[in-house]
Amino acid sequence: MKKLFLIIGAPGSGKTTDAELIAKRHENITHYSTGDMFRAEVASGSERGKLIKSYIDNGNLVPIDIVIETIVGAIKASPTDVVVIDGYPRSIEQMEELDKYLQNEEGVELVNVIEVVVSEETARDRVLGRGRGADDNNEVFDNRMKVYLEPLEAIQNFYEKKGILHKIDGEGTIEEIVDNMDAFVMERLG
Repeated sequence: MKKLFLIIGAPGSGKTTDAELIAKRHENITHYSTGDMFRAEVASGSERGKLIKSYIDNGNLVPIDIVIETIVGAIKASPTDVVVIDGYPRSIEQMEELDKYLQNEEGVELVNVIEVVVSEETARDRVLGRGRGADDNNEVFDNRMKVYLEPLEAIQNFYEKKGILHKIDGEGTIEEIVDNMDAFVMERLG
């Protein structure tokens, strides 16, 4: 049985870095981002990979059923029993489809959804401060924040009702945040 943790958070919340560092600390944890999973599927040359590539090459969103199949496929094929995925779900539709899929999937258990909570000011400072590329500007940040916040309350309510939403303060140092998240993950796996 694969144990799954999803990490959500605003752009600049540090969710990807947190997930990577936790996976590095433990041999039995694999970290994926949805982008990594798509790239791996495309690189594999599979039929699904060719299909994903055709959507991405044309600048289109990959359809939800293919997204779910790719995620679940990556989880099942992961070299470890514990998988951490950051940045998913990003919409109510993604959340509902994953939930529907997991209800009929005996090999994967969603243990927790961890939300890395940061203020908009902290998120903006981090994103604009890293200056990675053309998309690191106020206008793009505002749009990414809007896209993140729109479905957030519904996503929080959904996972709270299931009793699996856990919020972590993302305002401290990377080490403090990762230590808190790591301790929570280990406790849940205990």
